Amino acid sequence: MFAFVDDDVESPCETVTPWRVLVVDDEADVHEATRLALRDLPIEGRLVRLFHAHSAEEAFQTLIREPDIAVVLLDVVMETDDAGLRLVRRIREDLGNGTVRIVLRTGQPGYAPEIDTIRTFDINDYKTKSELTRTRLYTTLAVAIRSYWQIHQLEMSRKGLELILAASTGLAKLRAVRLYAEGVVTQLCALLGIEPEGLVCAGTVVDGEEARVIAAAGRYRDLIDCPLDDLPERDLRQVLRTCLDSRAHLTAGPMCFYFSVGETAGIAAYVDADGEPDEVNRSLLEIFCANVSVGFQNVFLQQRLYDYAYMDPLLQMPNRKGFIEIVDGQVNGDDTVLALVDLDDFAEMNTVLDHHFGDRVLEAVATRLSEVFTAPAVLGRVGGDTFGVLGPAALVTTGGIESVFALPFDLDGEVLRVSATASVIRVGRQAPANADVLRNASIALKQAKVLKRGRATFFSEDLSLAARERIRMLTELRAAFSAERLFLAYQPQVDLKTGRVLGAEALLRWKTEDGRSIPPDQFIPLAEQSGLTVPIGEWVLRTAGRQLKHLADRGYDRFRMAINVSHTQFREPGFVPALGRALRDCAISPQQLELELTESVAIGHIDSTAAKIQEIRSMGITVAMDDFGTGYSSLSVLKQLNVDRLKVDRSFVQEITERGDATGIAELVISLGHQLNLVTIAEGVEAEEQRRQLLRMGCQEGQGFLFGRPMPAADFERWLAGQG
Repeated sequence: MFAFVDDDVESPCETVTPWRVLVVDDEADVHEATRLALRDLPIEGRLVRLFHAHSAEEAFQTLIREPDIAVVLLDVVMETDDAGLRLVRRIREDLGNGTVRIVLRTGQPGYAPEIDTIRTFDINDYKTKSELTRTRLYTTLAVAIRSYWQIHQLEMSRKGLELILAASTGLAKLRAVRLYAEGVVTQLCALLGIEPEGLVCAGTVVDGEEARVIAAAGRYRDLIDCPLDDLPERDLRQVLRTCLDSRAHLTAGPMCFYFSVGETAGIAAYVDADGEPDEVNRSLLEIFCANVSVGFQNVFLQQRLYDYAYMDPLLQMPNRKGFIEIVDGQVNGDDTVLALVDLDDFAEMNTVLDHHFGDRVLEAVATRLSEVFTAPAVLGRVGGDTFGVLGPAALVTTGGIESVFALPFDLDGEVLRVSATASVIRVGRQAPANADVLRNASIALKQAKVLKRGRATFFSEDLSLAARERIRMLTELRAAFSAERLFLAYQPQVDLKTGRVLGAEALLRWKTEDGRSIPPDQFIPLAEQSGLTVPIGEWVLRTAGRQLKHLADRGYDRFRMAINVSHTQFREPGFVPALGRALRDCAISPQQLELELTESVAIGHIDSTAAKIQEIRSMGITVAMDDFGTGYSSLSVLKQLNVDRLKVDRSFVQEITERGDATGIAELVISLGHQLNLVTIAEGVEAEEQRRQLLRMGCQEGQGFLFGRPMPAADFERWLAGQG
């Protein structure tokens, strides 16, 4: 009986990649003999595939095209006597190929290379052609191939470790989970020597939740964020599920690598590659995966730290810092707008109800804002009850903002109407970035709170410029006060009938380093708004007090010094004690000091204001009501405050001409002073006709350019001495 074997049946050796051997010889018979000798002869379980070159140059070009040649069987003498040796030098030096094994063959023993040449160029063996029988050729080639494979494995390990080191360094720079995961699958492909196609990285973010695709490359890229169970390929789902459930790498067939990450219930990376990796690659992959697991831990830690720093924990949206970064990164067009939406009376809501209820309100508002302002708009919580909205002008509109609050909010069955005030500012390529844009919007919001509460309004650039100028001036004012560039000027107050000097009003003045004088109506309101009037006011009180003491020592013992006191300074709890200390420190008589107050000090505090004024008057200090008639003029308020002197504002005095009082307000104020037994003093008197008319109306005292301009202390003393 005979058994016929099909010639087409492959032997195990034929299914394995063969060894690649280059035969270099200028004799055709040598090529044929070598082919016949090695035909169907396996070495280390693999057949040999021969490449042929008939000259040194042809061999060199072949090695460029085929870098995986294991052994070169090289004739020493070809086109020249040393062509073979020169080729060896080019292989080692020009190609930098130190892995390929070289066996020199020669038909002329006299051309044997020197020992130094063999050692220098790492020649594996040297044989004469007559020595290379089939058995000896096989033995020589087997030794060379074993040597090549050992060197190749070491070189693969070195390159793999370098790749792991480079990959770990590169991955360490990636902070976002998705970017890191995508980098992992890309580096896995590089280690396996395949193109980054057909890759999926899937993981479970929280234990018990459904696994999702968190990064992908190649033809799977569109599956990012897809639940694992919804993946279209059944085999892919099964491989990933098996890897996650078994918590182990799968390397037989399609490869899937498991990463144990404490922040998750496991992460699996699928690589669409066939064939199990060899021992070297398996070791390299184990090292790489260990590094990646640590890297994933760091990325999740970075993500958690980022969330703490840039995300609002209640609403899970960017906080103020995170929103500023978004504004800085996304403002790239002229049609982008930023809106700040502030809930009206939210503090009272929290106080009357509770913070838990307030949190529910914020969550409800955030939900409705996100429904109205969808992508590409971005939302953020930039304050306790203030939201930021950044997006295209066509989407983020005042009407859209107002529509959010047009209907009441349903808070678990409890219906609540919420009002909000919003400012909208247009930003673009030329606009100031990040925090400045937000600051401009905040300025507009404050303005809207005063003028258009409950509405959404666009921001005016003029308002921004004015606000910046105020901030700049306030900064300079603080510096000027610290550097003692503020000073007092004294304007005389006289008896309108006799012209006798009764006293002076101390007026605050500011001259900059470059000699510019800043008008008081520009910097005094800034000082009042910033609270700077309290320290400045105390400085004015003591400076004027020392000047008053100086004048009293020179014989002006009945001279009166009038000092303006702002409502902020007056309302300070320690104002009266500070006033008493200033009197003692300056050693001045209280009867020579007069405080000028505006009627705004009494707004909302009439009883406490009246009590404080009475306390001041009991010390012997007189009190004058300044700017009466320009604000909240009230006869009852004036009676309750019980002051000593009433000042007629300069705006009313300017209406007085030689024909009389055009508006009649100045005469009305003077008449009111008489009825309340108050001394009246007119300020802003600039013409003789005004003085005569004021006398006719019954005004006793005056102050203005007609008598003297505000003067620094030295100039005022000289002026005073000249009055006789």
